Amino acid sequence: MIRGNLQRKRCQPNLLVENKNSFAGPESELSIYDTFEQASRVALKSDQLLFCGMVTGKKVMHSEQDFEAAFYPHESFIMAPNQTVEIDFPEAQIHKPTTCLAIEISTDRIQQVADRLNIDSPIQQDYGHWQYQQALVHTHHTQQTQALLDRMVGIYTENEQDRSCLIDLAVSELIVRLLRHQTRDFLLQHSDNNPEFNGLNAALQYISLHLNEPLDINELCRRACMSRSKFFQQFKAHLGCSPAAFQQQVRLKKAATLIEQGQQITQVCFSLGYSSTSHFSRLFKAFFGLCPSDYKQRHLHS
Repeated sequence: MIRGNLQRKRCQPNLLVENKNSFAGPESELSIYDTFEQASRVALKSDQLLFCGMVTGKKVMHSEQDFEAAFYPHESFIMAPNQTVEIDFPEAQIHKPTTCLAIEISTDRIQQVADRLNIDSPIQQDYGHWQYQQALVHTHHTQQTQALLDRMVGIYTENEQDRSCLIDLAVSELIVRLLRHQTRDFLLQHSDNNPEFNGLNAALQYISLHLNEPLDINELCRRACMSRSKFFQQFKAHLGCSPAAFQQQVRLKKAATLIEQGQQITQVCFSLGYSSTSHFSRLFKAFFGLCPSDYKQRHLHS
């Protein structure tokens, strides 16, 4: 869907490398970058947060401290303000451009959303509060994030009567998803380092250590020292989803890591508790945008 929307909005390129078409919104801007020839070490920097979503092709991103990662469709690459990356375009061609969209969001807007979350959905004081961590993020899109980005392309590029209001709502949703992603990563690392810190940490570590087993809610409640209703309320407030959905996401991310390392897909499937390879393949494709075999080929080729 994103690809189709962008095809209709493309103009005749002025540049062959990082040809840019931009659409301004309130406290944000969406840009479409097309690259039509191979290039190396092309610098990119913004004084605001830059949320990049890959559409077609492949980029290789380089940053400080010897960071290097391939960047594919169905993935996000989020740069902190004033952070510089250098980009390689190993596959770009004149009739098969490498395309990504980038949404530039002001730091003031991010803080407004964080403040709202701290009022409406506060996390335990032990963990601190909702805030943006100025760090580079490279992650896979969920189906919801992919659908949001597709919707945002349409909103920015169409001159509808309520355009500014719709952009503001969509940007708020994108920021919430980013803040939840960073908070989830923090909670997982915190629970790994200190599982006895509190009940939620204990439950998160138990899920991580038993990915290949059916979810035992009674055991999670016991470890969290919470009633069933309290546990579900606390879990969703901090992780943004149910325990079952969380386990599924962690399973699939673990599966992707194992596949990238060259393990057999069937072995990965059964080692993580899936009883059917076809069911595993459907879930994997819905989450990553590729079936496991295509995902493996892409990373082996990379």
